[in-house]
Amino acid sequence: MTFREGAGDAGIQSLVSSGLQVADARDFSDQALAVEDAGDAEVLVFPEIGAAVMTGPAAEAHGMTAQSTLTANSPVGSIEPEYFAFADQGTVEAFGTRAPARGADGVSEYLRGFVQAAEVIARDLYNGREQRMAAEEEARALGTTWGLAACEVPPSTRTGAGVKVAVLDTGMDLQHPDFTGRALQFASFVGQPVQDLHSHGTHCIGTACGPKAPPGSTPRYGIAFGSSIFVGKVLSNTGSGTTASVLAGMNWAIANRCEVISMSLGSQSPEQAAYTAAGRAALTNGLLIVAAAGNASAVTGAPANSPTVMSVASVDRTLAPSSFSNFGKVEIAGPGRDVLSSVPRPTRYGTKNGTSMATPHVAGCAALWAQTSSSLRGMNLWRKLQETAKHLPHPASRVGAGLVQAP
Repeated sequence: MTFREGAGDAGIQSLVSSGLQVADARDFSDQALAVEDAGDAEVLVFPEIGAAVMTGPAAEAHGMTAQSTLTANSPVGSIEPEYFAFADQGTVEAFGTRAPARGADGVSEYLRGFVQAAEVIARDLYNGREQRMAAEEEARALGTTWGLAACEVPPSTRTGAGVKVAVLDTGMDLQHPDFTGRALQFASFVGQPVQDLHSHGTHCIGTACGPKAPPGSTPRYGIAFGSSIFVGKVLSNTGSGTTASVLAGMNWAIANRCEVISMSLGSQSPEQAAYTAAGRAALTNGLLIVAAAGNASAVTGAPANSPTVMSVASVDRTLAPSSFSNFGKVEIAGPGRDVLSSVPRPTRYGTKNGTSMATPHVAGCAALWAQTSSSLRGMNLWRKLQETAKHLPHPASRVGAGLVQAP
């Protein structure tokens, strides 16, 4: 449930007064409230966002379901079903009772998005080996990945120093040698150690915040190499999570005042009020959330479809929209195909495709811009990224303002 703007405290009090067992993130260190830490609580409250997650039985018992009629004076503004979120952005509704929307042919639009994403992944697996090998060879020859070169990162004198970048994903390989000595803060919201056994999170962190000069012949793949890294594990080692785990990570990143919050995750679900409230809370506090538009060749998914979250599409090395990249609500684009970055040991480096890979390009560049001026925070940072983006000859519904550029 999402409280009406400015009614968060009243909403929390109403839950307590109803006799519900409430776990408030403010009672936990750095507001790192995870579901497994909540004990017998029936409600998890995320005060930075102004939202809460309630168990299904408690919601039914108190008549607080997605079908409930809310009065004008209720501190609760909306109640929604909980969804699963994925690193590869397929969609399943988690605990709600609302049936998925269906198209004219009776096929679930959510299922269609999931199938489309799977087809894209299958094509990439079939065609990707030679492309990835070529990309890695090219990167070594250039000394930097094609994505960083396209975003004009190598000439930039900025490092991201003094800027906190939160990456909410599958965690990180905390002992990856490329990050030795870096300032790391981390928390898990999925009942598993932060250590990344999936690789998606480590890859995204590498692009956004990886080193300027990796060892040996490895090309530069990281952007804001001087930033402080906040690792929020909101997706499990299978690459999935729920609204509760994602909101918990967002609340934690906002409470820690991370100037840039990168989310390469989502689902082909409708706009969710809780995500919109989280984006609004971030902007109000001078922070910026950037999120992947999705990989289903369909309309932008959540949370990127919220008006308060910057949606990132993917472009290929020709700077054309990637075939898998979602469209519609798109603010900006980043390199998302054949992206080389860090992955967990022993492999250490790998190439991936997706709007998930485009998003940390934007997050890293955002950190560089944030370093240039203390006034570039929140919505001002959002506008700066769009104003300085490289114009592309494609519809704004596919690439937004264009390709993100470093200062």
